[in-house]
Amino acid sequence: MEKFTTIQTSAVPLNMEDVDTDQIIPARFLKATTRDGFGDNLFRDWRFNADHSLKEDFVLNNKNYTGKILVVGKNFGCGSSREHAAWAIHDYGFKVVVSSFFADIFRNNALNNGLLPVVVSPAFLQKIFTAIENNNAAVFKIDLENQEIEIVATQEKASFDINPYKKTCLLNGYDDIDYLLSMKDKIQAFEIQH
Repeated sequence: MEKFTTIQTSAVPLNMEDVDTDQIIPARFLKATTRDGFGDNLFRDWRFNADHSLKEDFVLNNKNYTGKILVVGKNFGCGSSREHAAWAIHDYGFKVVVSSFFADIFRNNALNNGLLPVVVSPAFLQKIFTAIENNNAAVFKIDLENQEIEIVATQEKASFDINPYKKTCLLNGYDDIDYLLSMKDKIQAFEIQH
């Protein structure tokens, strides 16, 4: 996986609650055997009409909104446990998803696939949506090392929690196997001593 560094970018707002994994990536697109290409069908039924033309009123089709952060309403990623939802968001180009609440399985799937789920208070989430509403190019800074998100224009910050193990993995670009391999010398030393 790619190492997660501090990200400073604009954001795409999807101010909807209870977005489930079938809305994120519909089940009919789960037949692929690799993670590549899932971003093409991210929010497929919301992004495209039946004739495959773009729905102009959907936020991902609005060229005024860009960036590597997806800002969403509470209870994002509910529904089934499909890992493909995190794959699709990451493959589309997002590195961070910000919400006031994520479904647990989605949150873990995101962390396992290099996508950082940032949980903020409902009040701070509303400040983010308002900042984007006031300026669609508003910039946000995600500092994983210090576990902070900042609205750059106002310098308002919020802290977020993350499992220390997953933080280490994201900062170093490790999956679970890479992490174990990084500990190889310590594991071997322990085996020799015991």
